[in-house]
Amino acid sequence: MTCSVRPGCRAPGMLLAALCLAAPALASHSAAPPQPAVCDVTHYGAVADGKTKNTQAIQAAIDDCERSGGGIVRLAGGTFLSGPIVLRSRITLDIESGATLLGSPDEADYPVIAVFRAQGRQSLISAAAAHDLAIAGDGAIDGNGAGWWAEARRQKDHGVVTDVVFRPRLIVFDHCRHVLIDHVTIRNSPSWQVVPYYSDDVIIRDSRIYAPPHSPNTDGIDPFSSTRVTIERMTIDVGDDNVAIKSGLPGSPGPDAPSSGITVTDCVFLHGHGMSIGSEVAGGVENVHVSRVSFRGTDNGVRVKSARGRGAGIGNLWFSHLTMENVATPLLITEYYPHIPQHDGAQPVTRLTPRFHDIHIANLTASGAKQTGIIAGLPESPIRNLFLCNVHLQGEQGLTIANATVIAHNLTVAPATPPPVVLLDHAQLIRK
Repeated sequence: MTCSVRPGCRAPGMLLAALCLAAPALASHSAAPPQPAVCDVTHYGAVADGKTKNTQAIQAAIDDCERSGGGIVRLAGGTFLSGPIVLRSRITLDIESGATLLGSPDEADYPVIAVFRAQGRQSLISAAAAHDLAIAGDGAIDGNGAGWWAEARRQKDHGVVTDVVFRPRLIVFDHCRHVLIDHVTIRNSPSWQVVPYYSDDVIIRDSRIYAPPHSPNTDGIDPFSSTRVTIERMTIDVGDDNVAIKSGLPGSPGPDAPSSGITVTDCVFLHGHGMSIGSEVAGGVENVHVSRVSFRGTDNGVRVKSARGRGAGIGNLWFSHLTMENVATPLLITEYYPHIPQHDGAQPVTRLTPRFHDIHIANLTASGAKQTGIIAGLPESPIRNLFLCNVHLQGEQGLTIANATVIAHNLTVAPATPPPVVLLDHAQLIRK
């Protein structure tokens, strides 16, 4: 068996507005391109004192810039407190070094709206059906989420699960095209931090996403039914999935579009639940490439998760050149999210039955794990064609496989407590 890794998807094109922030000098014989409009939010009445609410002033700058045909909306020189703002086409939100866009702590500033076909709240930054958008600069976007997290913990502790409006996300691109996030710090979202939703041609790069380790649902980046998404050179340290690729809500009546053409490269994942696909994937996920990612102290490494009523076809996934230190479960590939029963019988296959297939994992090294790996398909939908090549797992417990066919070359599992591999119902490990 020869280990090979399929090349990544092509990177999306750059955005003209973002390029204008740092364009090289043109040759003397070239005509200078028209300069984009620059709309400084302080010229619209914004005050960077961290106390004055600047929602209207920032939105006025965005809208004025759009009327000029697009351009740069600039935040510089302090902390700009704001409620939700909406980006438009051909706008670059330039948050300069030393500047912060700080989310309002007032719940009333985030109206209840339909978000992803469910009840939610408007995000701090959003755009809908827009194109050629960028968020750039060396400044920060802070969701000020501590109050929201405390309320979420109270609800969970008291078992409140009925008619709860989901907390606002931080940045949502809804049905957008040609999107760039570049060189910014994103932190402390009330829930998910960056969400391309039904969007195409998205680059998120050279930035940092932070939230405390126990902040609930603070996923770093969640591409949802989106295509051609590139995530590169990111540091993500959060309270939930570092990256979670999704498509379609649990129990979705459909139709749901898949997420496809997702590339994640050259990243560092610290606290968090790992590189996830799922669990809500009613539209399916295909053509995902993850390479050169360092996991340090995450709960999981490669995490592909779904369950009955949440799934669809999940396949053509490629993971390579991954290093994991003190990751609790380096491999967690399960159609039983969140809990795997001890005994289970086959159930009828439906449109929402997860179907995992053609998953390739190569050149992975993990040390200091608790459970080195769990691979568990459903009796009615076993995992097909899961390939492990040059995979080396060390930890307290071995690798458990159920309802799956795993084809391995140069696989080593070194648990403190034997056996290294446990094969349960309808499990095959084929070494080549």
